[in-house]
Parts: sequence; C-alpha cells; structure tokens
Amino acid sequence: MQMERETLYLFFEGKTSPEQDSEIRSWVESSEDNRKDFFRERKIFDAMIVLPQSQKYEVLIKNNYKAPFFRIFYRRFMKIAAVIIFTLSATLFVQYRISDSKQIIYNTIRVPAGQRSNVILSDGTNIWLNALSTLKYPSVFKKGKREILLDGEAYLEVAHNKDAPFIVHTRKCNVQVLGTKFNIEAYSKSNKFETSLIEGSVKVSLAGDNSRSVILSPNMKVDLLGGMFVVSTIDDIEQYRWKDGLICFRDYTFSEIMSTFEKYFDVKIKVLKPGVKSFVCTGKFRQSEGIDYAFRVLQKEIAFKFKRDNINNSVIYIY
Repeated sequence: MQMERETLYLFFEGKTSPEQDSEIRSWVESSEDNRKDFFRERKIFDAMIVLPQSQKYEVLIKNNYKAPFFRIFYRRFMKIAAVIIFTLSATLFVQYRISDSKQIIYNTIRVPAGQRSNVILSDGTNIWLNALSTLKYPSVFKKGKREILLDGEAYLEVAHNKDAPFIVHTRKCNVQVLGTKFNIEAYSKSNKFETSLIEGSVKVSLAGDNSRSVILSPNMKVDLLGGMFVVSTIDDIEQYRWKDGLICFRDYTFSEIMSTFEKYFDVKIKVLKPGVKSFVCTGKFRQSEGIDYAFRVLQKEIAFKFKRDNINNSVIYIY
C-alpha cells in the first residue's frame, strides 16, 4: 500500500477527512518502513514552516521532490508558511534541549492565541493542541516510560502499549492511560483543571500525591474543585471539536462566549454593555469564518453592537 505525499501533507494541515485519517493511521501501522517515511515527511513539513524562504528549495531538492509534485508541494508550503509565520511570528516554534545526564532530547511546542497545532509522537500518539498551550515531550520515549508535560488544552489519541503507560503531567494533576482518547484542559494561568474521557480508561491523580486519584469511564469527566475531584457525565461532546476548527458551546453566558472568542481569535474584547453579560445561549461556529461573522450571528439573538479600536485592531468593544 502506497501513500501519496499530497495526502500526507493535507493530513499534516488538518484538512483530511475522517476516512483519510483512518487510512493514513493504518498505513503507518502496517510496517516499520511506512512509519519511517511518515515521520520523515512530518519533519520536512515542520522544517518548511520555519525555514527562511531561500532555503526551502534546497530542502525540497535534497529530499528528491520532483515536478509536478515539487511545484504543488512548494506552492502549498508557501501558503502555509505565509499564514503561519505571519500569524505566529516567533512564538510558535520547536525548541530542542538536553535534559539531565541521560541526554534525553526534549521538544517544546508553544501555540499562540488564535491557532491550533497537531503533533504525532514517536510512539504514534496523536495530539491536538489548542490555543495558548505548551507541550513538552521527548523525541524518543525510553523503554517502559512515556511521559509528557502539558500547560493548556489538548485532545489526545494515545497509542496502546500495555508495557509503557502514557502519563500527562500538568501543574495540578497527572493523567495516566494505556491507550485511549481524551481531552485535558489545564492552563497554568487558570484555576480550572478538567479531564474528559471519550474512549478507553484514564487515572487522574493529584500532582505529587498519587494516593488521591480517580479512574474515569468513557463519557465521564473530572474537575478539580477546591482540591477535590468531582466526577460527572459529559453533557456536550461537541465542545471537544475545537481540534476540527469548530467553536461549540452550550448554555454559555455572553461573558463566557467572549472569553472563548478571545482565545480562538487572538483578540481582546471589552464589554461596555453590562446588560448582555448574563445572556445565555448555545451555538456553533467555524473558526475559519471569523469573529465578525460570529458576532453577526449572535446579534440575531442578543441586542448589541461591536466595533474595533481605531488604533489597535485586535481590541473589540461591545456596546
């Protein structure tokens, strides 16, 4: 089974269908050569995003990219690089460092406001990072040990390995799994910690105190409130579709919606009309549709106007 490069790069951009995602994962898992090819292409993809334009042709030539794919691939990267480098500036990057005497190489990915990122780890674990998130992970996991550090929100599809539990460390809690799908929200600048289990099983414990823990079943979530674990049923699975570029909310107040928009659209919203703050509504937007479109849809339910600051276009006033 062969996998076209064009399909792989659509996958890296997050533009493939669920059927294509499944096909790619099956291809990667079918042989060691396929895994090597996959990670080779991923490294080229990541490198092309941050390389100076003068070096991009050199990378493509070195890796034997021929026309017509050469031209298609290069044009696609020009679009990706133009958007990502302009928007992320110098804040989204991969940083390599050596940790302790065992010479473990760690990668760090930081995602700015208004952006998302996707990374596949060396064991095949697939991780989507939400805006304002930071992920630290080793380039290669040590035998019997898979551990990463997260500050922010991530959706994980963990590759099963009964001999090497997968542990996500956050500032407040640790989450241990064997193979599963789950969402973690654990921004260090926020008091909120929440883990939601979609598939499989996870064990959540307090950082530094494994004796205080809870095991989740599918469709359950746990919040850390006042130092205590509170387990409940997931009432809205749609909220975890942020990884697909969707902003979904159910029974959110206007203030909560504005806070969500600030994270997803990289803006600062100042609500000057107090009467709208407690208004509750439910909705769904594509991030790609933009904040102006989202405001116009909300205006059909809530009476308000909005305008951007004359000097700083990233500041929006609600009045």
